[in-house]
Amino acid sequence: MKKAALMIYPNFSLQEVTCLTSLFMFHKKQLDVFGAEHKIYMSEDYIQVIPNKTFAEFNQDEYDVLVLPGMIDFKEAIEDERNIQLLKTLKNNKNILIASISSSPVLLAKAGLLEDTKFSSGLFEEAFEMFEFLPKRNAVRQPITVDKNIITAIAFAYREFAIKVGQMLNIPVDESLFSGIRKEPPYSEEELTFYASK
Repeated sequence: MKKAALMIYPNFSLQEVTCLTSLFMFHKKQLDVFGAEHKIYMSEDYIQVIPNKTFAEFNQDEYDVLVLPGMIDFKEAIEDERNIQLLKTLKNNKNILIASISSSPVLLAKAGLLEDTKFSSGLFEEAFEMFEFLPKRNAVRQPITVDKNIITAIAFAYREFAIKVGQMLNIPVDESLFSGIRKEPPYSEEELTFYASK
C-alpha cells in the first residue's frame, strides 16, 4: 500500500486534517509528515510539530496522496519558495491525489496547479485581488470540489473532506463517519460498552 504525505508549514491548521489522518491510522495507511526543514513548526493553534521527513526526501513513487492543511495566516508559507517548488514537481503527476483545504489552495495556485483546475477554498475575496496567480475564474463556491486529481475544500467541511479523500483512495468509509452523536441521549449501557473483537 502506498503511503500518505502531510505537508506542513508555519501556522498550519492541524484541526482541519485530523479527521483525515485518523482515517489513515484506522486503515493502517502510513503517514509521513514533510516540511522544508527538519525543525519545529508551530500550528495556528500553538501545537509544535517536527516533520519526520524533509522535502528533499519526498519520493513521489511512494505516495498516493499529499495533504495540505490550511493556515490562518499564509504569508510565511507562500513566501517560502521551497513549498512552491515541491508542489511544482507534482504538476504532471496524476498518480498522486492532492488534497488541499481552507487557504492552502493559494500554494497550489502559486505553483501553477490551478491554472485549468476548478477549486474551493476559504480564501478571502481580497486574496484574489492581491495575488494575480490566483485564478478567480476557477473558484467554485461549494464546500468541496474535485477536479482531476485535486480535491479542495472550505475549512468547515473538514469532515466531508476526510470522507471524500478516503473514498477517492478506495478506503472503505461510511458517510456518517465523524458525525458525532447520532441519536438523542440517553444511551443504553449496552450501546456504550465496547469490545476490541467486534
